[in-house]
Amino acid sequence: MSKGLKKWRLFALMSALLVFLAGCGREEISTLIPAGKVAQDQFNLLLLSTAVMTLVIVVVSIIYVLAIVKFRRSKVGEDMIPEQVEGSAKLEAIWTGIPIVLLLILAVPTVYSTFDLADVSSMDVQAEDGEGMTNVTVNVMANLYWWEFEYPEFGIVTSQELVVPVGERVYFNLAAADVKHSFWIPSIGGKLDTNTDNVNTFYLEFDRASSELEDGVFYGKCAELCGPSHALMDFKVKSLPADEFDQWVTAMQDEQAAPVEGEMAQAGQELFEQSCIACHATSGVGEGGKTSPNLATFGDRNRVAGYMEHTEENVKNWIEDPQKYKPGNIMPSGKELNGGEDFTEEELDALAAYLMGLSVEE
Repeated sequence: MSKGLKKWRLFALMSALLVFLAGCGREEISTLIPAGKVAQDQFNLLLLSTAVMTLVIVVVSIIYVLAIVKFRRSKVGEDMIPEQVEGSAKLEAIWTGIPIVLLLILAVPTVYSTFDLADVSSMDVQAEDGEGMTNVTVNVMANLYWWEFEYPEFGIVTSQELVVPVGERVYFNLAAADVKHSFWIPSIGGKLDTNTDNVNTFYLEFDRASSELEDGVFYGKCAELCGPSHALMDFKVKSLPADEFDQWVTAMQDEQAAPVEGEMAQAGQELFEQSCIACHATSGVGEGGKTSPNLATFGDRNRVAGYMEHTEENVKNWIEDPQKYKPGNIMPSGKELNGGEDFTEEELDALAAYLMGLSVEE
């Protein structure tokens, strides 16, 4: 008896813990803490469906318990035969009508929201003066295992960190360069597949600046199993007030790179131009479709390779052996980049110093 009680106590404790943990979440990555209109609409649908399902469970459970209590043999006797209701038109109408009503309650707002969230008719709407578009459009290219973001209206491109304005629609053209991926920013809305043979289009809205968050960014992820490093295919999102976003665009459009400061960083630039420049751009000006990430904003990021802490030590580790940290990625090892010789510690220090200095933010 005591063993049974202990098991039930443990079960009750674990159930209570599960309830408390279900309420935990980080606002930069939780679907339960929406930070945009799309995410809020989807969250409202989640609440509606949960309410309907809870209602059904409660009603069925009550009927079930009442039937057990009211019609148990010890109370009604062995020979009692319940009233026969076979063929009752009234009951048939009730248990057919109620599910139809519940389905309509779920279906109408779901279908409406599905079509509303897929409406991108205003993506290419011209401004009133006929110059430029009224909305920001981003071409997203998913690669193994990194993300490229091109802003065709502004003629700039970046990688691994998406930068967007707050308080307006941002339209996305989604495609993949190799295999199927899926674009997802849990706190903002989504997700939508990126395919190699067609472009998927949708929009998101960002209601708050990411600078208010603990890490200063929202987190985005690949939500489609795409290979051994799928779980490490993250990206970050910086949502900026409109004026700060315009400043960022202007800084990215400056083709003249900021001067490299310090002897070590200058040595790193020379090494970079000998071994890395063939694959990696260091200017934000350009078009998408590159085979390797654009590094123009590398110094402004908060992660190395999308998930490692943004430190010079991790930069050096990544250059030396990228397969160790992201199996299956296409970046060559340090030895391959350096003509078959390992980079010396001094060379790695110089490359890290140069890369950490690549910045467009003040």
